[in-house]
Order: sequence, then C-alpha cells, then structure tokens
Amino acid sequence: MTVSLPDSIDGCLSLLRQGQYVGDRSLATTLFLALKMGRPLFLEGEAGVGKTEIAKVLAQVLDRSLVRLQCYEGLDLASAVYEWNYQSQMIEIRLAEAGGEPNRDALGQDIFSERFLIKRPLLRALERDPRGPPVLLIDELDRSDEPFEAYLLELLADFQVTIPEIGTIKASEPPLVIITSNRTREIHDALKRRCFYFWIDYPDIVREQEILALKAPGVGERLTSQVVAFVHELREADLFKRPGISESIDWAKSLHTLDQLELDQENVESTLGVLLKYQDDVARIQGTEVAEILNRIRTDLDGI
Repeated sequence: MTVSLPDSIDGCLSLLRQGQYVGDRSLATTLFLALKMGRPLFLEGEAGVGKTEIAKVLAQVLDRSLVRLQCYEGLDLASAVYEWNYQSQMIEIRLAEAGGEPNRDALGQDIFSERFLIKRPLLRALERDPRGPPVLLIDELDRSDEPFEAYLLELLADFQVTIPEIGTIKASEPPLVIITSNRTREIHDALKRRCFYFWIDYPDIVREQEILALKAPGVGERLTSQVVAFVHELREADLFKRPGISESIDWAKSLHTLDQLELDQENVESTLGVLLKYQDDVARIQGTEVAEILNRIRTDLDGI
C-alpha cells in the first residue's frame, strides 16, 4: 500500500523523526513545500551535515524506492541515463545472420528495442513503481561537469528522457527529487530556479547532542556532551576539513567501543583519525591544542 506524503509541516517533522533525523522547522517547511508542490529540493552545505540522509529517510519512511545517482567528474548520459547493450546487440545480429539473410529493417527495430536498453538511475527513476514515485537522489551535483548539469534542466522541467531510437519516455508520476551539493563549485542559477533551496548548516550543540542520543545510543550523557563540545571547538579551528555530524557519531561510537567514559588527552589523540581525515589537520590539533580544548570544555561542562 502506498504511504501518503505528509500533509503539514508538523507531518514532515514527524516523518524526519520517524527516520531518526533531527531537523528544525525551517527544513521541514521547505521539505513540505517541495513535496506538496512537486518541486525538486536542492540541499547545499558542508560535507557530512546530513544532506544525503534526508533522501534516505524519505525513501525509508514513505516506503519508496531510492534511486541514487552519485555524481563525479566526467559523468555522462551512458552512466546517468541509459546506454545500449552493444554486446547483446552484436550477438543478436550474429544469430540473425546465421539463420539466413536477415530483414535489416526488422532487425534494426529489434536490436534497438527496450530489451537491449540498459537503464541507468535517471531513466529508472521515471518508471512506474507500485509503491509510488521513487525518491531520486542526485548526490553531490557539484562534482559533475557543467554539460551534465545543463542536461538536467530538461529532465527536471518535464521529467522525461528522449531516446532517439525509441522516442520519449515520460514519468507518469514525477519522482521525489533531492539534489545535494557540497558547494565545491557554484551550481548554475537556471537549475536552482527549478528547485526549492535549503542550506543545511552544522547543528547547534543541543541539536547535535540530540542527534547523538538517537544515532549512538548507549553512549553516556557526559561523554556525549564532551564529544559534541570538542567537535564544536574543532569546527572553529583553522582546519582543511572540519568534522561533520557523521564524524561526531563515528567518534562517539568508537570511544564507547573502547569503553571510554569521558575524554582525556590519550584517548582523544589515539582516535583523532576518526574525526579528522587529513594529516595536516591531525598534526595541527595534536598535543597542546588538544589539551587546551579539553581544559575549556571541562570548565564549561563541570556541572554535568
């Protein structure tokens, strides 16, 4: 049975909560409008703040298929939309030739039929699904090239794909589209105008503690508070890559796995690789900086 879309902002907040996603009301409002009005939702923000997770939560809670297109430099139509199964087509041609003089017109129509079509994510997202329109996640669009971004303009406007040998394939019901960007480059205004836009920032301390309580259950309240406070200090430091929410969760779980009850110099320095992904950042924080951060957060959390 198809699960209905939320009919209010509070319904969107409830949907996110069902998927263990801690979002604020402004996010829920933009999500509600995008779903209600059938518009793509363009999510921008630093890596690791939970953009991709929103698409996963939508698919999970609404019981829809999740069709994910991971973008990268050089992404083309053959990887994103469709391509022909040339090997199977060649086999079909050889079999036809072995069986006698083939009818060229009939053979041409046969080998360029849907059974030889390899459907990539964007084309699959246009197919009818008994559970309802799928969630189409176009992830990290900023990593793709501008020509591919331009191709998306037509797709997002009409939700259709034209295949010269077959014709136009149009979605009977448009998919629920989530587009994410880490802002490594600017996305063209023409594409943004087709979407509803929302910037996802790092959460404040209270919301991040709530996220860890959901995503890393079993970690003590004191350790959770110290982890969040330490990560927030790191985000103010001059780092090449600041830790995101996913790193906070991984670090809390790692410390809990090591049976740590609170932060100290030794366990922080031995697990910095969970938080920081560049050696220069690790070297920048190790030693005196770790000690100073620990002193500050212990003073702030002394009452816990």
